[in-house]
Amino acid sequence: MKTNSNITIKDIARMCNVGVGTVSRAINDDPGINEKTKEKILETVRKYRYVPNTSARNLKMTESNTIALIVCGVGNVFFTSMYDDFQNELEKNGYDFFLDSVDNDVNIPAEAFRLSKEKRLKAIIFLGGWINPESKSLLNINVPFVFCTVSQTIEGPHPPCPTVGINDITEAKRMVDYLCDMGHRRIAIIAGVEGDMAVGGGRLIGYKQSLTEHGIEVDERLIFHMKKDIDEFTAENGYAVTQELIASGLDFTAVFCISDLTAMGAYRAIYDAGLKIPDDISVVGFDGIELGDYMFPRITTMVQPRHEMALESVRIVSGLISGEEDISDAVFETELLTRDSVRKLN
Repeated sequence: MKTNSNITIKDIARMCNVGVGTVSRAINDDPGINEKTKEKILETVRKYRYVPNTSARNLKMTESNTIALIVCGVGNVFFTSMYDDFQNELEKNGYDFFLDSVDNDVNIPAEAFRLSKEKRLKAIIFLGGWINPESKSLLNINVPFVFCTVSQTIEGPHPPCPTVGINDITEAKRMVDYLCDMGHRRIAIIAGVEGDMAVGGGRLIGYKQSLTEHGIEVDERLIFHMKKDIDEFTAENGYAVTQELIASGLDFTAVFCISDLTAMGAYRAIYDAGLKIPDDISVVGFDGIELGDYMFPRITTMVQPRHEMALESVRIVSGLISGEEDISDAVFETELLTRDSVRKLN
């Protein structure tokens, strides 16, 4: 057992399963920390006779009140539409807001660790992207964090933090259910990249489940995957893949695009082929971005509750900072928004 001469604040945090900042706040009798958590920490401090050193006190004095929003996919309008909600809610709760964007090929947990040290962050909210829940870099982040709409592997361990998002399988199934109810049986899908076991994989499973429940055999030829050499969930990818779908000569009456931006590209490819929506091909999207209302025809989509998800993420991360216990994931439902892009066949 370590003695009081070499035990560190990180040791106390690890033993209490909290962040270093929470230990520091408990030692300094911060009134905002949960009483049960504070007593657990102080009991551990007494047991191991831990004495905060000068550098630890200085860390407390220089700690910022900033919560960072780390975004993977900064060009995705679905994410950009949430920025104001995050900033307004964080500032309303007395926190400073810092926005950081990263590319898809960046080690996001490593970037978060670097940022937390450099900016002395209070907490982090991850928005978008895919993060391996087993990444050792996540264990290095010594501030509370939460995943909001972060892609999670369908099969695998749960992330070491609370998550905020939707059930991609269930909500995608609801969209395809609608197409089936409208009489469509030859339904193509523009899915995520091949092998995707996160958002794209979940929505593909929902697509297959719906067809099966409606007595429709899944035709693997109608499953088209986004291209790996083009940014995912973009109009450019949707355009390229839909061109291939049309050129295949396969018979289909509807196409499910797993994002609205992908659907925008599909629209262009369909019109370039001399076809009309929905007369020749019905198209649906997913996400409910505002641009969908300005497409012609206006696209039918599943609306994700962006505002509510942003506010819930802030509520959860605030609770983590305060040492709240039993914080669980938040799973939201989408809203089916029917517009003009689907033709009824029966």
